[in-house]
Amino acid sequence: MANVDIPEDANEHCPGTQSESAGKSDACEGCPNQEACATAPKGPDPDLVVIAERMANVKHKILVLSGKGGVGKSTFSAQLSFALAAMGLQIGLLDIDICGPSIPKMLGLEGQEIHQSNLGWSPVYVDDNLGVMSIGFMLPDPDEAVIWRGPRKNGLIKNFLKEVYWNELDFLVVDAPPGTSDEHISIVQCLGATGIDGAIIVTTPQQVSLIDVRKEINFCKKVGVKVLGVVENMSGLCQPLMDFKFMRMTETGEHIDVSEQVREYLREKAPELQNLIACTEVFDSSSGGAEKMCREMDVPFLGKVPLDPQLCKAAEEGRSCFIDKKCQVSAPALKIIIENMIEKNGFSSMLVDSA
Repeated sequence: MANVDIPEDANEHCPGTQSESAGKSDACEGCPNQEACATAPKGPDPDLVVIAERMANVKHKILVLSGKGGVGKSTFSAQLSFALAAMGLQIGLLDIDICGPSIPKMLGLEGQEIHQSNLGWSPVYVDDNLGVMSIGFMLPDPDEAVIWRGPRKNGLIKNFLKEVYWNELDFLVVDAPPGTSDEHISIVQCLGATGIDGAIIVTTPQQVSLIDVRKEINFCKKVGVKVLGVVENMSGLCQPLMDFKFMRMTETGEHIDVSEQVREYLREKAPELQNLIACTEVFDSSSGGAEKMCREMDVPFLGKVPLDPQLCKAAEEGRSCFIDKKCQVSAPALKIIIENMIEKNGFSSMLVDSA
């Protein structure tokens, strides 16, 4: 594993934040981190021993990352957890997006609270085999802003890892905030000794997102976290033709809804078209999208998920997209991606064990 104790903005010959000479050596002169390094406690972190004991019953740990916010990372984390739990596996979903905890809503757990037992903090359960932990369960008001600096965020992440009693888990899915910031370094440092199976990175097709995903991939390479694969989300808008709203624009720019007239015409004049799925590009993917980027950076490409209004609705309602046929364009795509992730990374044997 690469040395994650060296900040990105450190001087060239940085001795590392845990070195006895941190903040004191000649190489530290002029470094923006000099004062913090000089005064920070040194040596092994005793919390890591406690975390290792907690994680001893967790077979696999997967990080879900994104370069930018708003690409559907938390939606993917939620649906990945739903899917794995539906396979009969024991799943934990840990939300470390401290400032934007959306996982409670996406799992249908808004308003729930954390309870404490003699074993530690108890996760909030969706089902017997799907537990969730998030700062969202700790806020007295869901609209309250979390305005914390890095050390306090890192402290809470440590507490999640030290105090939460998951019992035995097949997978711990960690939903991280976008970017490569304190939370990412903290989770890698805390879980590094116990083994992180890898990271799934979620992006959208356009270059403005892929630029930051490249940084995310390089972050994983620097800290020694395997990239399990990249998911291209919102890869075109797809939905049944009859679900679209049809508008006519007047000369003055006014929009007039003619949906019912169009649907009636299709029912009468072209009934064979009613079952078509209509698709269109939303983001510019002319540069090749995530698939081309994965080839260039030599990381696995897991697949594409279309922008599906029904998947958005499932996330808003906190339910699995796999339990009914409403998400008929996104659920099959997600299922294939999750199956690819399982097969390509050697997790298939777990499905046999849980059967």
